[in-house]
Amino acid sequence: MELSPKQQVTELVRKFDNVLIVTHARPDGDAIGSALAMHLVLEQLGKHPTTIIRDDIPGMFRFLPALDKVTKDLTGSRDLVVSVNTARTKVDKLKYNTTEDRLNVVISPKDGQFADKDVDVRQGAYSFDLVIVLDAPDLDRLGSLYEDNPDLFYEAPVVNIDHHPSNDYFGAVNLVDLTATSTSEILVGVIEALGESLMTEDVATLLLTGLITDTGSFQNANTTPKSLTVSAQLVAQGGRQQEIVQHCYKTKPLSTLRLWGRALTRLQYDPTTRVVWASLTNADFKETGGTPTEAKEVIDSLMSSAPDAEVILLLREREDGRVDGSVHTTKGVDATKVVGFWNGGGHKGAAGFDTDGPLENAERNVVLQVKKWQAQRLGVQGPTENTSSGRSQTADLPPRPAEQVPTRPTRQPQRPNRPRQNGMVSGGVAGKAPSKPPQQPDQQPQQPLSDDELDAYFKKSSGPNGQVIDQQPKRDDGRS
Repeated sequence: MELSPKQQVTELVRKFDNVLIVTHARPDGDAIGSALAMHLVLEQLGKHPTTIIRDDIPGMFRFLPALDKVTKDLTGSRDLVVSVNTARTKVDKLKYNTTEDRLNVVISPKDGQFADKDVDVRQGAYSFDLVIVLDAPDLDRLGSLYEDNPDLFYEAPVVNIDHHPSNDYFGAVNLVDLTATSTSEILVGVIEALGESLMTEDVATLLLTGLITDTGSFQNANTTPKSLTVSAQLVAQGGRQQEIVQHCYKTKPLSTLRLWGRALTRLQYDPTTRVVWASLTNADFKETGGTPTEAKEVIDSLMSSAPDAEVILLLREREDGRVDGSVHTTKGVDATKVVGFWNGGGHKGAAGFDTDGPLENAERNVVLQVKKWQAQRLGVQGPTENTSSGRSQTADLPPRPAEQVPTRPTRQPQRPNRPRQNGMVSGGVAGKAPSKPPQQPDQQPQQPLSDDELDAYFKKSSGPNGQVIDQQPKRDDGRS
């Protein structure tokens, strides 16, 4: 009988000793908590785990246990191979010595001599038997770790544990549960399968941190009955819930408060499309000492402070000139469709993307697109471009009849065409992108309406049964 994804994960963990644990760049509470929890569990099993998080750990998570287990580089994980061609000259003796900061390898020939061209130096294979990737929808999200060491993820089997709908199923084993609120929630079942005694107070605290932060302390719409049940189980097993809440929600460094102030002074709201947005420049981060993680807390705060909004958008200017966007939505609005215009990804309630700068242009274009999408979804009049001010405004005009509202297919994020291997959880198959609308080459372009025609258009009224009575005059070409 074929093993389930969770059973495959537990079998691989039991089989291999040297395990690498990695997560996505700019890690959040779920990424950090799940990685450290897995590290502690593997140590209890007698394994030799290595956990790499290259980016700085945000200050709000400095209270977490086992932070000293984290390293930033692949130190000691790969051999250096010195290869000597012995086809012409045989080796008699091999020895080495050290002088100050140098290691000298001395190879003595039996006869003749070795030339420089006979010696080749290269990197050996990585020392890891297994790679566990946590909370990352694709390998690119690992950032510089993947960019600098792509071979690492093809030399050893990769276990992919995640909950994002945009996951690429890149692992040899894919434990992807789209119904889970966090990767930490998925790991609870994995750890229980490995052994009940492995759930120590520290492990429970780390997993509870991931669960609480990914649900916004159970305030976000993605909170499920299962997440509440699992959280109660973790508290019963020693998870320090009050400690987590104190550090993550009740204690704010001065840099966070200053960053919030910058964002709130630029806060804008469009009541017609129910969109709230703000932006932060690279200078804001430098002057306040804030971090991208603290900016995420800004959008979490906006989400709870803007009850009439359906889409909350925060744009952040990066040092390289590009712009990161975070989108949070209320229940019933799919954030992944919003970020799909820029090939972003995430959850239905929270998603992200990046786009070209500068920030001013990005804000204008992104906000305009989001407003248009919301207007179409709500069936209200969409925004128009105000070229004089460079900002988008919602036109104060009556909505057009429903049959005249233009529609456009939602562009879905592009993903690599990779075969999905074992372990795909039900619900993980992505839908096909909508096809292009059929072209109509014989249709002539619409001519602009005259002032009289525009005046007639806005004099339309409703008949006794709700039908639209069109008072527009007939045009010369026969079209109304």
